Amino acid sequence: MSVFYEIEEVFQAVVQCGILLMECVGVVILLFTTFKSIWGCLKRDPHVRLTLAKGIALALEFKLGGEVLRTVIVREWPELVILGAIILLRGALTFLIHWEIKTEEANLK
Repeated sequence: MSVFYEIEEVFQAVVQCGILLMECVGVVILLFTTFKSIWGCLKRDPHVRLTLAKGIALALEFKLGGEVLRTVIVREWPELVILGAIILLRGALTFLIHWEIKTEEANLK
């Protein structure tokens, strides 16, 4: 019985590290995109909105991946409901941002 408990602890630690890694990558991408977009605004780059939208979309997808990975270790229904709501919200935001990207790309052509 203790072997299974140890395997579960290792599994949870690996999943937690994966979640942390995905969340950190999302934050780094968002910060990099923000600085790049600020620089683009200062240079009056006409594609700055598109650059910012693509960066936000990519960062949100990493954050969404972290939330999906978190579902592996959730044990209670209230946590799962909250996690599901977060996933739906981030999914909707990603969808809207991708729609904005398509619209912006069409306007630039």
